[in-house]
Amino acid sequence: MKKFECHINIDSEINIIEALQIQCDLTVSEIKKSIDKGALWHSRGKSTQRCRRVKKKLQLNDKLHFYYDENVLSKRPTPATLIADLTHYSVWYKPYGMLSQGSKWSDHCTITRWAQKNLQPERAVFSVHRLDRAATGLILVAHTKKAAQALSLLFEQHQIEKTYHIIVRGDHQQRPQPETVDTQVDGKSARSHFLCLEYNQQRDWSLLKVNIESGRKHQIRIHAASIGQGVVGDRLHGKASELNALDDRNQDIDLQLCAVELTFICPIQQVKLNFSVPEALRPQLER
Repeated sequence: MKKFECHINIDSEINIIEALQIQCDLTVSEIKKSIDKGALWHSRGKSTQRCRRVKKKLQLNDKLHFYYDENVLSKRPTPATLIADLTHYSVWYKPYGMLSQGSKWSDHCTITRWAQKNLQPERAVFSVHRLDRAATGLILVAHTKKAAQALSLLFEQHQIEKTYHIIVRGDHQQRPQPETVDTQVDGKSARSHFLCLEYNQQRDWSLLKVNIESGRKHQIRIHAASIGQGVVGDRLHGKASELNALDDRNQDIDLQLCAVELTFICPIQQVKLNFSVPEALRPQLER
């Protein structure tokens, strides 16, 4: 798979395609597709931004940064599901494998780019919060800077109630209900509340409802593992014997962690809103 990056100083009148053709052994079609997927960045003065406009007029002393990774660019995003379109922001179900944020190499597999390309009318997109690549569930995408700032503030001030469903190994019914885990994560305070909703004796798996008071990276996965009941499909924090989790068809199991519900006061309309994931998209013991 071809992978390279090039950085071009603009010192003459030239357009983006011409400048890249001089430096890259790619066809015009390959260059355009790569740009559409987010592989090109443009610098002017102290500002550097991702650039998708192939007809953008270049000025002397501008710089182009092109990051080409055939392996990354060949990936196809799994379709996300629109839950609600509130004009200033939208609510989506993010599937397993879809990214919350892009990299310098591309952003075509992110929820924000998916929203931008699939909402009508097309709007600007701004990231508000994150879900792990391996996690599924509800995620907000802002479409104005004002909405992005307001929603980000709600998350920072813990004014958005987030509910998760996870499937863990073992019988959680035997533990306190609900159970609060407050083990520090990366040296920072963190608190999670686990409640058993259902137990499957044949598999020895439990379906849990989880609410968190903080939002540390991998907090739920770390806390579940800390009580000896790792999240099914967690190959990062699970026990060595669980790293290669297989289902009944001998296939890998995706991480069984889903953000199933969001409740908050809309910062635009000042009304209480609640969004939930359809039952068919939630982790289920029977599947």
